[in-house]
Amino acid sequence: MADGPQTPASRASATLSPGLWYRWSRVAMVGLLLMLQLYFVASHRNVHVPQPSASPPLRHKHSPQAGIKPLIDEFLDENSPLRHLFFPDIKSAIHPANGSHYYRPGHIWLDTQGNPIQAHGGGVLYDETSHTYYWYGEYRQVGVIGVGCYSSKDLWTWQNQGIVLSAQQINNETHKSNMLERPKVIYNDKTGKYVMWMHVDDVHYRKAAVGIAISDRPTGPFQYLGSRRPHGFDSRDMTIFKDDNGVAYIIYSSKMNTELHIGPLTEDYLDVRPNMRRILIGQRREAPAVFKYQGTYYMITSACTGWAPNEAKVDAAESIMGPWETIGDPCIGGKEMFRLTTFLSQSTFVLPLLGLPGSYIFMADRWNPAELNDSRYVWLPLAIGGRPLESNSSGSQSPWPRVSIHWHKKWRLPLSWRL
Repeated sequence: MADGPQTPASRASATLSPGLWYRWSRVAMVGLLLMLQLYFVASHRNVHVPQPSASPPLRHKHSPQAGIKPLIDEFLDENSPLRHLFFPDIKSAIHPANGSHYYRPGHIWLDTQGNPIQAHGGGVLYDETSHTYYWYGEYRQVGVIGVGCYSSKDLWTWQNQGIVLSAQQINNETHKSNMLERPKVIYNDKTGKYVMWMHVDDVHYRKAAVGIAISDRPTGPFQYLGSRRPHGFDSRDMTIFKDDNGVAYIIYSSKMNTELHIGPLTEDYLDVRPNMRRILIGQRREAPAVFKYQGTYYMITSACTGWAPNEAKVDAAESIMGPWETIGDPCIGGKEMFRLTTFLSQSTFVLPLLGLPGSYIFMADRWNPAELNDSRYVWLPLAIGGRPLESNSSGSQSPWPRVSIHWHKKWRLPLSWRL
């Protein structure tokens, strides 16, 4: 290594013993992270969801900073002194009894019975018949015991509807599944059935298939129909999307997570049609969340880093079958190290707000590898509108409007919003 100018740190390392230098460095790093975290917690006001702005400031391209790795190391370390900042305890839980309607990203969220909500990796269905939202997700204890369902009229107070599909039903297959992840439910207007698709796998993630289940009611019980590999390819993180014309699509990570595949479902939503398009080839993206605004399709994904959080990216397309173009990181607010880790979370779903065009709720999971059943929910306002990102994946000016996920320590929906 070439010699360079000495800094105060390099001079200190030359005079301290190796043991003292290691302890000094460790204390300094923990102190720095703690200061950053406390600054982050204290520096954001309580706000309502912002509406799309005509001209938000341009954002510049950036690369992950070296400081992110120590943050993620602390995040993944269950013995870290900063653990309570990433995973606040029950004392600060979101409780429907207080009636504040404030979302607190990363905090424990309780249902109407006072129990932590278990709907990880999930999605929300709005049922037009009952005018009710249904939130489906992984119901976890030590492992996944099934798909949990919660109902709400206001997107804040959630009533537990129980396990609508048990993991035991899936495990009765000839090739047993040990994993049930990312369940999503859509309604088929022609058959009158509620159809659930999910990722099913073994403990080593070698099965890599999708499971399908149906029900006559949004609260189940769902009947499990079996699993398959869509289009004959391995399938891991996945989602389904129902378009305005009633055609539904599956989007899934494939080829060992090196690319995404997308294709329409059959008319009854119980299988895939043969036509399929490979997208984001070689980009190693997962956790797709798809939504549509003014005829344009958008998709938020994460990189493949296990349970560790990473930078979100948005892709846009004029046709859902592509081509898709990467338009940048949508995260805004907070310290840069939080933006570059999607606020220490991973995307799972984007929920449109009825009556507020261009406004959505970004749903994500803050995974707790030490106790996955204690993983948290990060719900944040997402808006579309205003000037585009400064450049797109090709380095030229992006033609797409801006997609913005705004960080807030505490926020709620506009008082004018009604179901």
